[in-house]
Amino acid sequence: MSSWSFSLTIARWLTPSRSRRRGPERPPPRGTPGLLGHIRLREVTTGLVDRAIDSWETTHSRSTLKNTIAALTRVLDEAVRDDLITRNPVRDRADRRYRPNTELPHAKLIPAPDDVARIAAACADIHRSYGDHVMLSAFLAARSSEVGGLVVGDVDWKNKMVTIERQCFPGAGGLSIKPPKGRRARRVPIIQPLEPVLRRLTMQRARNLPLLRGPRGGVITTAALRDATGWDELVASLGSPGLRRHDLRHAGATWFANVGIPIHVVSDILGHASVETTRAYLHTDNTALQNAGALMNEHLREAAMSN
Repeated sequence: MSSWSFSLTIARWLTPSRSRRRGPERPPPRGTPGLLGHIRLREVTTGLVDRAIDSWETTHSRSTLKNTIAALTRVLDEAVRDDLITRNPVRDRADRRYRPNTELPHAKLIPAPDDVARIAAACADIHRSYGDHVMLSAFLAARSSEVGGLVVGDVDWKNKMVTIERQCFPGAGGLSIKPPKGRRARRVPIIQPLEPVLRRLTMQRARNLPLLRGPRGGVITTAALRDATGWDELVASLGSPGLRRHDLRHAGATWFANVGIPIHVVSDILGHASVETTRAYLHTDNTALQNAGALMNEHLREAAMSN
């Protein structure tokens, strides 16, 4: 593999999706700001990597940055193994931490269960399956692909539980069915607002049938839900501007935590291997802060009266 063709490989990973659709015979555009893909392999230095990461830190999320660096590291490790370069410049760079965020974090807008029910009802006006998908995502704190992987038999009415043990999503060769991201099955309690939806979806249906499919019988992806419902405009009109489809999972996790469920139990519900990952999912909204203030005021009043 030549240096130039290897550079093209890097470019396909590190350029925006619009550029990825170019055929491999076309070099990526030179001078693209913040990218390494246009640079020949042997010209990628530790300094270039550091400056690229500095640029990415200002424009991309922490998870995107982490995943991009991981992909770049693995690509350059292969180059070392193939004797195209002597050392991986990503691994040679000085140990560094992500740039600290010194700004005061804003409380993330987490919709209440009633808000989600209104969003689901608006989506159901377009097609009932879209409303069901919103309800399942939020009240099971599930990923969209996990909702697509549910079958009727996963709903345990005796114990009021739903087992999430697979994800299903469209792939290049058709539907892909895999274990959940955490590689282990998990159980989620059935919350009362979700019960009527699950009753309807499971009533007199074979256990091996998919629990939910879209209007044309396919898996509902986040992109399909966005396009079919005009998601951004819809949620903004209902008082939740900027709410993403994946935020429904965050909302469900926050609801569980806000009622006092221990974080290790919330972690199990979400399928996280670490409670530290779960902490990143939980968002202290204004209501929780106001409730905390009210409890503290009540405690102070009681202490004053006792004295």
